Amino acid sequence: MICAIAALSSCGLDMPKETQTSFETLTVKKQDVTAPMKFSAKLKGETDVTVTPQVSGQLMQIAVTEGQQVRKGDVLFVIDSRNAQLELEAAEANLEAALASEASAKLEYESNKNLFGKKIVSRYMLDNSENSYKRAQAAVAQARASVNRAKVNLGFCTVTASVTGVIGEIPVRTGDQVSPLTELTILSGNATMRAEFSLTESVIEAMVQEGVSEREKQDYMDNLPEVTFVMKNGTEYPYKGRISSITGVVNDVTGSLSCKALFPNPDGNLYSGIQGTVVLQREEKDVIVVPLNAVVRLQDKTLVYKVQPDSTASAVSVTMEDIGNGQDCIVRNGLNVGDKIVTVGANNVTEGQKVLF
Repeated sequence: MICAIAALSSCGLDMPKETQTSFETLTVKKQDVTAPMKFSAKLKGETDVTVTPQVSGQLMQIAVTEGQQVRKGDVLFVIDSRNAQLELEAAEANLEAALASEASAKLEYESNKNLFGKKIVSRYMLDNSENSYKRAQAAVAQARASVNRAKVNLGFCTVTASVTGVIGEIPVRTGDQVSPLTELTILSGNATMRAEFSLTESVIEAMVQEGVSEREKQDYMDNLPEVTFVMKNGTEYPYKGRISSITGVVNDVTGSLSCKALFPNPDGNLYSGIQGTVVLQREEKDVIVVPLNAVVRLQDKTLVYKVQPDSTASAVSVTMEDIGNGQDCIVRNGLNVGDKIVTVGANNVTEGQKVLF
């Protein structure tokens, strides 16, 4: 047999060697960590306005284009104002007539008042002339109101921007007949953009711990850190936002709270309808943090291999939460401070295998 082994060795054949898998371990401890929380969001202008005319008529001019940035007070649309102009002129003529009648009634009243003092006319004639004067004054007030109404209607023929923002789709064309029921466009007030998203149950639980009164909820929002908006292509918007409101009613279907965050938009780069991700940096204090490579997912279980005193590995079921940095996770339960776990090589461990040599 010795000769045979020597012969095999002399032929250059290698004998099989026992291999051992390389493992790394970590002693569990608690630490503070910042965990980014990500929520799908959709942007809207803080003051999105549906632009409709106040008067009916033919659309004579469209002074803007779709996607154009406008400022408050800029002219958007012009409606045929000829009828409104004629109504204004008629109202002004009626006012002139009413003023003339008022002047005549005033002269007659003052004359009768003077004559009554000299006992030339009766009380009846004085009272009658006074009533005529008051009716003339009322007619003047009514005529002035008609003039003001006509001026307002004439002004309505020029539709201006009520807020600074961006023009949306314009479904009408020059020459169309429009009325107060006609939607001319949507004006998105984009000086500040509102990101709408839903808070998850974990955040709701944190809020409940803080309290749910209006004052406590406002304090909770004020103490939240600034949030970041990330576009769908992964680009991070350069200006930070703040959470502005959280609804007080949990959605029965989704189990979440509707939330809004406001982002400044000084460069006009954000538009209504853009979808992306709102990132909220949440600080976790005194929690167990382990590397993601220590976590093994097996069907519906999340396992970590704990090193026993005899240096063998034993699978422990844990509840974990991904921090979002691609490297670590928070273990909520299943591990204690001082436990030793397998990190590198955890996917290759089998129950009872010796991992320390």
